[in-house]
Formats: sequence, C-alpha cells, structure tokens
Amino acid sequence: MRIMTRLAAASAALALLATPALAADTYRIDSSHVYVGFEVDHLGYSTTYGRFNDVSGTIVFDEENPEASSVTVEIDPASVDTGHAERDEHVRGKDLLNTAEYPEMGFKSTSIERTGEETGKITGDLTLHGVTKPVTLDTTFTRKGTYPMTEEEIVAIGFNATTTIKRSDFGMDQWLEMIGDELPITISFEAHKQ
Repeated sequence: MRIMTRLAAASAALALLATPALAADTYRIDSSHVYVGFEVDHLGYSTTYGRFNDVSGTIVFDEENPEASSVTVEIDPASVDTGHAERDEHVRGKDLLNTAEYPEMGFKSTSIERTGEETGKITGDLTLHGVTKPVTLDTTFTRKGTYPMTEEEIVAIGFNATTTIKRSDFGMDQWLEMIGDELPITISFEAHKQ
C-alpha cells in the first residue's frame, strides 16, 4: 500500500512538472491609440506641447508576474509635431533633434518594479539624439479586456506612464537659458494581443 502511495505521488509530481507554465503574452502597440508627448518651457512665458506621431512597439506581458514583462518602443523622431510646421522643422534640425544624423529613437526596458495593485516603475534605456541613458517611467496599468465593438476578438491592454528627462543629458544643450531643459513626458497607449 505504501509503495502504491509513493508511486501515485511520484506520478502526480511528474505530471505537474510536465504541465507547461503559463507563458507571457505578446502585444503590439496600436498606432491609432498611442500618445507620446512632451512639454517644454518657452522663455518662462508659456509651455509648448508636442508629440511624436510615429510610434510602434512590443510588450511582452506576464500577468501573473509583471516583473518578468518587457517593453520595447520605437519612435521616429522626424514625426515630431508641436502644431506649428515651421517650429517642427527647426526641432528636427541640427540645433535640437538632428533627425538627419540621428534618425532613431526608442526605449527598451531593463527592469520592472511593481509598486501597487495597478502601478509600477519601468526602468529602461532611452536612446535619443544618439545618446542612450537610463530612464524610469512611473506607470499605471489601466485595463485588460476584449474590445466590445469589433467583430473579430481583439484582446487589448492599456498603460499610462510619465517621466521627466533633461534634454541636455542627451546632448541637446542649445539655448538652455531660454528654452526649458527639463521635459515632462506623458505616454498613453493600447496594445493588441498577437
């Protein structure tokens, strides 16, 4: 009887080991529902707001263990949009983003720390203006669910995040006495399960 019990326990343990662990799911950012925006002080008179219109990326989301998740985002810096065409051309030029020489911008997570039920800190490497530096995003997980208004089943997740960077840290140090160095960044996006 004791041998049978041991055999049953061993079989159960082997079955448990053979059961595949739940894998993290891969999501792609929905380009129609993504916002990456920034603010910059102008001479102390006003705040200029801008955004990047061409943003894509992948989220590997482990719902059971969020710390094991990862984020990779690509941004086309030439897609900068401040609502003023002449200013946008200047921002793309050599004095600031210099998109001709530095056509790539992006973020790749290196660690995730859960700080609450729906909040966390995502730390990663931000590449901007040819310089890569660590940045931490204060992040809120907004929702996971299935879109109610589509015929095909689309499972989506959503996040909001904020951080502040110094443009001078990334080699953009023109007119620091006139145009703000610290740039608050706001991010909001939905991503679809692949």
